[in-house]
Amino acid sequence: DNWAFLYAQRLALKQELPLHICFCLVPKFLEATIRHYRFMLRGLQEVAQECAELNISFHLLLGYAKDVLPTFVAEHGVGGLVTDFSPLRLPRQWVEDVRERLPEDVPFAQVDAHNIVPCWIASPKQEYSARTIRGKIHAQLPEFLTEFPPVVHHPHPPSCPAEPIAWEACYSSLQVDHTVKEVEWATPGTAAGMAVLKSFIAERLKSFSAHRNDPNKAALSNLSPWLHFGQVSTQRAILEVQKHRRHYKESVDAFVEEAVVRRELAENFCYYNDNYDSVQGAYDWAQTTLKLHAKDKRPYVYSLQELEQGTTHDPLWNAAQLQMVREGKMHGFLRMYWAKKILEWTRSPEEALQFAIYLNDRYELDGRDPNGYLTLVSLCLAGCLWSICGIHDQGWAERPVFGKIRYMNYAGCKRKFDVEQFERRYAPTH
Repeated sequence: DNWAFLYAQRLALKQELPLHICFCLVPKFLEATIRHYRFMLRGLQEVAQECAELNISFHLLLGYAKDVLPTFVAEHGVGGLVTDFSPLRLPRQWVEDVRERLPEDVPFAQVDAHNIVPCWIASPKQEYSARTIRGKIHAQLPEFLTEFPPVVHHPHPPSCPAEPIAWEACYSSLQVDHTVKEVEWATPGTAAGMAVLKSFIAERLKSFSAHRNDPNKAALSNLSPWLHFGQVSTQRAILEVQKHRRHYKESVDAFVEEAVVRRELAENFCYYNDNYDSVQGAYDWAQTTLKLHAKDKRPYVYSLQELEQGTTHDPLWNAAQLQMVREGKMHGFLRMYWAKKILEWTRSPEEALQFAIYLNDRYELDGRDPNGYLTLVSLCLAGCLWSICGIHDQGWAERPVFGKIRYMNYAGCKRKFDVEQFERRYAPTH
């Protein structure tokens, strides 16, 4: 279920050539920890096994693509290169670095297998809100939301087999924090991810529309880790969920809104806004209001360590933070509350955004993702820039610290769900 993979095989079949799949394992990526790398590598082991069964060579190259991929291309006489797409700064730089180092006679194509409607086709500019991109996305879904053709057993074997991968040795090449442990609830790999999709459709889809904003109800898809690491395709999830539209129309429509419209809005923002992880990326009205209230007295000021350990005065906030630390996932509704309180309890909007992105990227299995930087709710992600800087939102009644940024408080949460039940579930263990 990967259009870049499918395109590469189509080219190889047309030219009657072997097909090689390369994954470049970088020693570190933003705030990713061993929690994230183990999830990714265990999923890749499944990919390697599938490739072997399909007569496709899978290679795990240690190092940055610019340092290892051009050499691989030269040594294997590769006739063409196909890569996937990410709107984030670092992966885009990796693509540019490889492009500069490839031989001139080796064509290099990029396929947006990440989105259903390719990012640069969905819109040629940064969209203001879900309202402005929704129609553009839906107008193009008939063309792009189609069933995948199968990957076939490749008839052209490589002249020399891929080297066996010493999976455990891969971990010694990493320069990441080993203290953030793996989570127990999420098994890596496509097979496990598809099982979660199946259970969502069978057990939780019917209540998704009504209960997705209640952290005490099992209504979410829980798919975001597998979607983030490409182990389950968003397009596959939508195709399967849409089969049940006749029975659960409101839930299916709500899922499409979040998994397609909101998700691709986040991709659009990161692709067209160079400051997607900075207060400078916010609209002028939001930058102005945050600046006007930057010196306002904060009711509490917490350090990064206090926030990370979940030791604030607010038991709901602490519970949300501890859920993320323990499970690598925080409920989508609480992600908004969590980020807005960081704005309220830190010395400046800049520090708030820095802390929120750090914690998101360090603990969330689906951190370091366009949705984490941005969207309102996208498969249980509430983005830092929406919550703190008002991206894709409007100005609200002015108040201290927040200015015109949308406000949330504990009392409002109590009106929406049983706050104490959630607090008991994620109470501190000490």
